[in-house]
Amino acid sequence: MATGKHRAPSPQRQKVGSVVAAGAVPLVMALIGTGTANADPAQAAVTQHDQPAGPEFDAVAPNATPYVGKQMPENTRSSLQWSRTGPETDYLSPVGTLHAPTAVAPVPPILPPPGQFRFGDQQVPVPEFVPVDTSIQINDAAANTEANLATFLDSVGLERSRSDHIAASTLGSAARGAVVGSTVAIPFAMAASTGGAIAGLVAGVPFLPVGLVAGPILGGMAGYMAVSVPATVVGAGVGAAVGAASGFLTPPRAAAPESVADQAELVSA
Repeated sequence: MATGKHRAPSPQRQKVGSVVAAGAVPLVMALIGTGTANADPAQAAVTQHDQPAGPEFDAVAPNATPYVGKQMPENTRSSLQWSRTGPETDYLSPVGTLHAPTAVAPVPPILPPPGQFRFGDQQVPVPEFVPVDTSIQINDAAANTEANLATFLDSVGLERSRSDHIAASTLGSAARGAVVGSTVAIPFAMAASTGGAIAGLVAGVPFLPVGLVAGPILGGMAGYMAVSVPATVVGAGVGAAVGAASGFLTPPRAAAPESVADQAELVSA
């Protein structure tokens, strides 16, 4: 009898094990029946209790590695461990002289406020019906897009405060433009949805009875998306262009004299 250590099985592990065992019973019985039917009668009478027991294995995976990361503020919808807090807005550098892109350090993404969607300089509360994982994915995508744009702007010679400002303005205006484009398209999208539902109903007749339900639903969705998606994309593009231009043209804001003195002391130290 083996003497390996055993761990007390958790209720979840017992439940999973019971399901697996129940599903394996028919297969095991079929294999036993087939093997017994094809075996020699004398061999079938041989018992197996004299065979040595096989090795026992710990239930914990040998390559299991605990994930340890930075503790995010409560209700913060982000998984980007290298994020930073929002940039200082009291100072904004001039645009300066631009040049061809050069290699620069990646700009870290900005952490969204707790319970908020953050699209550049725009923040909106996360609706309760949006799943946590979905809201995290949306915020991560927006933050990475903004950080990549700021990295590019750094690479062409802009100072970080200006890069952050332009990137935030571009993404925020793109989000506003997308909302405007989608809203303006609603009447046209609804009309297209009605036409698509009728077309789906006609197309679903040969597939009765499922086609009478699935056809109008799929047709209506296709019609709505065919109008709404292009309008949303166009609105986002126009908004991004307006935001980028606004970010470039924003007048610079000088640092307060005391902060300049503090920075000089830090440099000299």
